[in-house]
Amino acid sequence: MRLFKRYTPGMIAKHVSRLFKGRIYIYGVGKFEFDNGKLILPEQAEHRHFQAVKEVNKEIMRLRCAYA
Repeated sequence: MRLFKRYTPGMIAKHVSRLFKGRIYIYGVGKFEFDNGKLILPEQAEHRHFQAVKEVNKEIMRLRCAYA
């Protein structure tokens, strides 16, 4: 499990897209799992979780398009 002290979508997206499967924790936001290079919503999701997943997955797609 990787701990992120700050919510930086770009850094989180790089980590998620490289490892492909695992868990992360973002201080102030919460814990997440990721699979197939995308962040997954937690079971008890709140608005902040939805926003974080949307931003990070958007950043992952941007990274993939840059390398394609």
